[in-house]
Amino acid sequence: MKQGVAMAYDKVLENRILSTIDGWKSVSAKKMFGGVCHLLCGNMFCGVYNNFLILRLGEVSAAEALSNAHTQAFAIKGRPMKGWVMVAPDGFKTEAALTAWLKKALEFAQTLPAKEERCGP
Repeated sequence: MKQGVAMAYDKVLENRILSTIDGWKSVSAKKMFGGVCHLLCGNMFCGVYNNFLILRLGEVSAAEALSNAHTQAFAIKGRPMKGWVMVAPDGFKTEAALTAWLKKALEFAQTLPAKEERCGP
């Protein structure tokens, strides 16, 4: 793939994410990075970039996650985003693995101040 040329994002992965987070409070979606990101109270916590699961874990947890064979730093045009990782498809083959990653990202997002007025229980 050429640098700067976006490919279509994995809609099957997006549907799996939607199925997992269905019912989670204060979650919304937004098209970004040529894919879809999910937000908690206005803060991005996960999404789909090409065929990768992207996760906002915070700098400490992201550094720990990078020891996993299926992860790499989330970088667009070679510039890594601090606290974010990309998980290759082999890292979320099962629903249990996908759910575990999403919950980890949700937990980090819950530590961030809300960016939306109508956010809460």
